[in-house]
Order: sequence, then C-alpha cells, then structure tokens
Amino acid sequence: MPRVLVTPAVYSSGTGPWRDVLDAAGFDVVLAQGDLVQQSVSDLIDQLQGIDCTLASVERYNEEVFAAAKLRAVARVGVGYDAIDVNAATRHGVVVAITPGTNEHSVAEQAIALLTAVFRDTHTRDREIRQGIWRRDCPRRLAGNTIGLVGLGRIGKAMVPRCRGLGLEVIAYDPFPNAQFAQDNGVELLELDELLRRADIVSLHMPCTPDTVDLINERTLGLMKPSAVLLNTSRGGLVDEAALCVALANGRLFGAGLDVCKVEPLPSDSPLRQFDNVVFAPHLGGIDQTALDAMGKLAAQCLVDLSRNHWPSGCIVNDSLKTDWKW
Repeated sequence: MPRVLVTPAVYSSGTGPWRDVLDAAGFDVVLAQGDLVQQSVSDLIDQLQGIDCTLASVERYNEEVFAAAKLRAVARVGVGYDAIDVNAATRHGVVVAITPGTNEHSVAEQAIALLTAVFRDTHTRDREIRQGIWRRDCPRRLAGNTIGLVGLGRIGKAMVPRCRGLGLEVIAYDPFPNAQFAQDNGVELLELDELLRRADIVSLHMPCTPDTVDLINERTLGLMKPSAVLLNTSRGGLVDEAALCVALANGRLFGAGLDVCKVEPLPSDSPLRQFDNVVFAPHLGGIDQTALDAMGKLAAQCLVDLSRNHWPSGCIVNDSLKTDWKW
C-alpha cells in the first residue's frame, strides 16, 4: 500500500476529490502536521520518514531532503516547481509531476483583481473610509491602456480575453511564443525590452528559473514608464524587490500588485510594506475552489498512475526518468 504525505494546508481537512482518488486506489493517506511551507527542511524530512510519495505544496525539496527520504514521486499541486530541485530529484530517481491546465483561470482572475485595485485605488479608499475620510479625487481609467504579458503560456493566454474585455491593448513577450495564437488573438509579439518600454501595465507570467530570477531589476524597471503598473502573480523570484522599492520610492512606477514575494509570508520588516501604491495578496492566484479541486485530483491521479507504472504524460517535469523508472 503506497503511503502518501499530503502537505497543502488548504487540504488539511482531509477531504476532497483528491482524497477520493487516493482512497479508491488504496493509498495510505497521511496529512502533514502544520504548514510545511513555513517549517524547516528538517521538519519536512521528519515527516517524510516511511513515506513513498507526496501530494505537495510549495515546501522546498532539495538534495538534503531527497537524500534523507525514500520518495518515489512528488506531485506538485500547481504548475510552478521552482521549490523543487529537479536535478536532485532526478539523481535520486524521484519523479516530479505538476498539474497543467487546472488553475490558469484562477491566476488570471487574481491578476485582474490586483490590476483593477491598483488603478481604482480601492484598497486605500476602503481603509480611508473606515477612518472617516471621504476622498473623491479621480482614479485612473483602465480602458485604453496597453498591457504587456511577460509569458504567453496557459496563464498568459487566459489573460488575453479578460484584458480585451477591459478595453486593453495586449502585447506579449515569450521566449518560445505560440505565433499562431498571437495572430489569431491580435496579440503583438515583442522582445522584452520593447514590451517594457511600451506597456502601461506589465504582468508577469513566467516560471522562476536560473534564467528568469530577478528578471525585473534595476535595468528593466528603468525601461518602464513612470506611469506603469507591475503585476506579479507568478513567482516572487522574478522581481528584485530592492530595485522595486527604489523605483517606487523615486516615483519610477505608478504602483504594483503582488500576489507573490521572494519570501512568503512577506516578512514584517519588508520595505515593500511602506508603499500605499502596492496591493498585496497572500499567493492566492491559482487556488479558488474549482482550481483546488482540479489540481488536487490531477496530482492524486498522477501518483496513482505512477504507482501502477503508468506514465502520466504531459504532467512530468523530469521526463528523462521514463525509460527505466519503476515504482
């Protein structure tokens, strides 16, 4: 009987479509103790003893973890896997799975929510009204602006009709663009620097890899309009937060909407907290109830398939293991 550790705090009730899949396959389900995202590597290792696989959140899996555990697979609830050292996983024969096609609409909705909050200044006005202040100076109009999508994968594509519906012109950068999608949807493809110069809104939809860490930095922020808005619903590692603070302090940006930060939860001493023109969310993109059910169910099915030595094509990050790997 395969033994699976379920780590996402949002699944701590122990119920849901993911549980139905695992129970039907005869898995022994173990719920993580506490939020492992906020605990140490040693805490994770302790809970992995006797565990065959994990239905995982964004807790970190590194060389130390893989060396100390006897995992066969890690199925990440979501599409980002920057918290997993994939090379180390591969060396230790651990299959890494993700859940593509399950949460792009949720992430796109979160990006739009942050965007409208920044443009309409809703967060500040709400706080002011609660303090007895009734300020009616004009916010900015969103329609008629240009949004630059940095990344045109599933989430970037989900952004396009939403942006069109808000009256935005859409431009995009992607290192491997789907030119046919862009043509069919009237999206102009640009190099990154040109996009940053032209966009009134820059919305990040890239994975965090060694090539994209601090993609938004002093140089790239300097290319953006002082009236521009930065949105990040991808990964905190994409943004040099010190450089962002300097740009905000110097009036080099109109504002920012951040669903993700380099360190989560956002530290109490983070200088980003001082800026009223920054709207925060606690990494909510991708976790509406519909997405949670779909992600959990697919992650669970990946583990079940792997336990039966069936390869869940399209979901595996380290496909190089396929030929010789067995549960």
